[in-house]
Amino acid sequence: MWRSPEQGMAMRYRILWIGKTRERYIREGIERYLGLIRPFASVETVEIREEKGKDRIRAMRRETERIFKLTGSYLLLTEQGREMSSEGFAEYIRKRPRENFLIGGPYGVSDEVLEGASDRISLSKMTFTHEMARLIFLEQLYRAITIIKGKRYHH
Repeated sequence: MWRSPEQGMAMRYRILWIGKTRERYIREGIERYLGLIRPFASVETVEIREEKGKDRIRAMRRETERIFKLTGSYLLLTEQGREMSSEGFAEYIRKRPRENFLIGGPYGVSDEVLEGASDRISLSKMTFTHEMARLIFLEQLYRAITIIKGKRYHH
């Protein structure tokens, strides 16, 4: 049984995403937030090879196989997920000190991946590029951790 972070259980998060982060400014932002998170939690990012081609169904099928080879349990970030405030997200991860998060690629994810998620959360009703979603999620993860730890980041 996992204990809460307050009881000494180290927070460990693995974030899986499809495709490379091509935009330099986004890569720099990702590295910045990973650096800010790491004093408080173990965080690993896993890049899943993006499938190229015009056949969207085939591409998503291959990406689905790659996802399921890496994890069987994950929380999916998706537009169809439930939204929460930053404080709500902090409470959410306080109860989940060890978790895998999955961010889809340019095609999104297959129905199989969508249905296989242990939960679905949304960053916003707005649509972001998959690369921007990575950066925004890491900022929100850092914000949530600082709320849990009582640090002065979230006002």
